[in-house]
Amino acid sequence: MSVDDVLVEVAGLTVDFPVDGPDGGPREYVRAVDGVSFTLAPGGALGIVGESGSGKSTVAAALLGLHRGTGARLGGSVRVGGTDVGAATAAELRALRGGTAAMVFQDPLSSLDPYHAVGDQIAEVYRVHADVSRRAARARAVEVLDRVGIPDAVRRARARPHEFSGGMRQRTLIAMALACEPRLLIADEPTTALDVTVQAQVLELLHGLREERGLALVLVTHDVGVAAHSVDELLVMRGGATVERGPVGRVLAAPADAYTKDLLAAVPRLDGPRLTRPAGAAAGADGAGADGAGAGAAGPVVEAVALRREFGRGRRKVVAVGGVTLSVRAGETLGIVGESGSGKSTLGRMLVGLLEPGSGQVRHDGRAAAGVVPGVQMVFQDPASSLNPRRSVGESIADPLRAAGERDEAAIRARVGELLVRVGLEAGHHDRYPHEFSGGQRQRVGIARALAPRPRLIVCDEPVSALDVTTQAQITALLAELQRELGIALVFIAHDLAVVRQVSDRVAVMRGGLVVEEGPVEEVYDRPRHAYTRQLLAAVPDVGDARGA
Repeated sequence: MSVDDVLVEVAGLTVDFPVDGPDGGPREYVRAVDGVSFTLAPGGALGIVGESGSGKSTVAAALLGLHRGTGARLGGSVRVGGTDVGAATAAELRALRGGTAAMVFQDPLSSLDPYHAVGDQIAEVYRVHADVSRRAARARAVEVLDRVGIPDAVRRARARPHEFSGGMRQRTLIAMALACEPRLLIADEPTTALDVTVQAQVLELLHGLREERGLALVLVTHDVGVAAHSVDELLVMRGGATVERGPVGRVLAAPADAYTKDLLAAVPRLDGPRLTRPAGAAAGADGAGADGAGAGAAGPVVEAVALRREFGRGRRKVVAVGGVTLSVRAGETLGIVGESGSGKSTLGRMLVGLLEPGSGQVRHDGRAAAGVVPGVQMVFQDPASSLNPRRSVGESIADPLRAAGERDEAAIRARVGELLVRVGLEAGHHDRYPHEFSGGQRQRVGIARALAPRPRLIVCDEPVSALDVTTQAQITALLAELQRELGIALVFIAHDLAVVRQVSDRVAVMRGGLVVEEGPVEEVYDRPRHAYTRQLLAAVPDVGDARGA
């Protein structure tokens, strides 16, 4: 590859982040990226994959010089569009960011100003790089919003971020990145929080932009399936270093490194093995789980009877759940799938009593229930948000015990230690704080907290959507193991259909607040009756399909 054919050239990149020394000692450095090298041609597409903490996002940030001023130490060299990023002046970096290369981040809500219209935000970015009037900048904003598929772009340009769906917000970020006609787009986990159909639309948009404009793409993702259908080459990272790199078809079909093989094996597949035992199997010989969950109960643990919930008033009224009836028995996992806005999280919150139904009824063990009832717990999507950063994880796990009336502090601490061990952590982690744990470890803490009061039902709302595939596999295996031991009834809400198939006995498909299809997981997945179910299944990226690429 000649110099003229290279848009991105990274050689021996190292990145060290500063950390405080032990006991207040001198500052030390931790290596996050260790000797990474690669090149990318104009119009090419490179996927960087690996677990959380592998260094992939750190590499992406280095392409735009985003580590400058953070105290990080960088070694090696990074050149983008002929600019030496490490030696560039502040003015040269401003020209690079947006003009030559632009970045799309994972969370559009964190990247967009909630107080300003999306069109104004795009126009502001354009005016930084182009000497144009405000009117011309607003016209440019409408143009790029239209290009990324925002309907009625003139009107929607005046909307604020909260008025957009997750997929539309991600399209807005892509529009902002395109405003200055960059040659390189860096997308850092751009589809992680999106449901499968919106994810497919965003990936198709990126593919179309590459074909239309010759745009080069660096795609950072922990989802190997997403990378498989979006890039030409794959770079696999672990512990800050490159373990494998090559054409995507070759890496997926014949991985040379053991870690790459493990990474591919952890990817959930629609045709992969399930983790649960057959529905209805007892958890213990006496018909009860080892922790007193009562798996042998004849009737459902929880029932939803004609549940309905609306939000807003008048013309702004939205029906989130429009009359849902379903049930879950002890020792059984019910998966609930559907696009964002389908009502699945609202339904889950009504099942545990965090939301009151507008009409209908929630029954626990055959009795009508109102509010939060004993024996019911919830595991949330983002453990970092659901754990108090100022309290140790042990104290957070102990909260349900104290709420249930336990006053013996020695017994509480012993129970917390037992739970930490049960979810794969250490009893000695009791006094650590959430920021000292990885995302997967924090989710294990959330599961331990849910287990603390010995529940009969746990509702998991997108518990693995923000985790990399290997950590995701560990968490789903943990849930399956706990269910086998304790006979807990599980409701598993997710937009990832492959994960839901892996963990569920039955599945309910939601659309527009209604269950459009329900049945045993094999039946629904292998012989879907509803067109919407078939649409969801068709949108799931399949690593196997790309192996011959």
